[in-house]
Amino acid sequence: MYKSVTAAEAVKVIKNNDRIYIQAAAAAPQILMDAMTERHEELQSVEVSHLHVEGNTLYADPKYSKSFHVNSFFIGKNVRHTLKAGNGSYTPVFLSELPILFKRNIVPIDVAFIQVSPPDKHGYCSLGVSVEASLAAIDNAKHVIAQINPQMPRTHGDGIIHISELDTFVEHDAPIHGHEIPNPNEIEIKIGDYVAELIEDGSTLQMGIGSIPNAVLTRLINHKNLGLHTEMFSDGVIDLILKDVINGNNKGVNPGRAMATFLMGSKKLYDYVDDNPFVEMRASDFVNDVAIIRRNPKMVAINSAVEIDVTGQVCADSIGTKLFSGVGGQMDFIRGASLSDGGKAIIALPSQTRKGISRIVPFLKNGAGVVTTRAHVHYVVTEYGVANLYGKTIKQRVHELVKIAHPNHREAIEKSYFEGI
Repeated sequence: MYKSVTAAEAVKVIKNNDRIYIQAAAAAPQILMDAMTERHEELQSVEVSHLHVEGNTLYADPKYSKSFHVNSFFIGKNVRHTLKAGNGSYTPVFLSELPILFKRNIVPIDVAFIQVSPPDKHGYCSLGVSVEASLAAIDNAKHVIAQINPQMPRTHGDGIIHISELDTFVEHDAPIHGHEIPNPNEIEIKIGDYVAELIEDGSTLQMGIGSIPNAVLTRLINHKNLGLHTEMFSDGVIDLILKDVINGNNKGVNPGRAMATFLMGSKKLYDYVDDNPFVEMRASDFVNDVAIIRRNPKMVAINSAVEIDVTGQVCADSIGTKLFSGVGGQMDFIRGASLSDGGKAIIALPSQTRKGISRIVPFLKNGAGVVTTRAHVHYVVTEYGVANLYGKTIKQRVHELVKIAHPNHREAIEKSYFEGI
């Protein structure tokens, strides 16, 4: 009844001026992306939109600028060059609201590229490691093209679609994009220690991917009854789940389950989540909904920043005017954790860059984007300690943040701020 085609045949449906949405992160269907790029001589003004996607983004090469324009909802390293080259744009949006842009036809989708597991005996496929806004894209796209891949884990939750919902599909067996996290260094381990001390037994956690979240996780082995309600997670949580440190018993939302909207890690992670009912994948307009997040008691949100000024303004998506990443889910979880009963919103970052430039600054760089406002920030953590800004005056905040800045910069930061106001 349902017949697969080649990738080249599948992408023939794309027309000039179409908008494509590509499933995010590790689920990006490389074979479809490449086949689309192969048609560059036939296509003009096709918008390729997505959050961060892993893998090769050949369509983002500026030499194809007449054929493809990249619209990033979160800017990954592999498309960052498009902003300066002129063949790319950035649309700031909370991850919780990206599905709304599709549902309300504010950003209409012509074609959705997705990657799914093979259908089960009832004909249902799984979106696997990435649900985020893909469900909304599928529901609102004029045409859905899928890569059916036996290596895509079958995950539980929202991301289940019937094969009849696929307008076209390609069968292609390939490894899911992996992401290796380096071991934390000495500074990151110190930050992990301070953050772990803030986490109480029975807390529910949100954290991103990287060395600092990994350092925090390694310090939680003696905690009890932790939960997971997070935008994404990686390999670092597996041991804590297996040792019953993370069991979700105290969660206010879906107790006894770990919840995320996408996953990224090694094959160990993908094997672990395959057909594992403990892990529930939901769309980002649910997982990142502030009203949902706050229902978890002792919700702890751990996020990072490019820089933070001494009043508490958090720049997380740009380096001055240079756009670097995106709004993502930081504000969704910072706010949700702040409103949670006993919750804690944490910004964790090294005190300075590898080049010795302070990341706690008297004033943000010109053009810097404020992702989290000074009114939302509670805790800021560096390797020099913890600053609790909640309920503090501006002068008190300056004092608290200078204390956790790198010693080489403390005097200059304080002097520069008070001379500049």
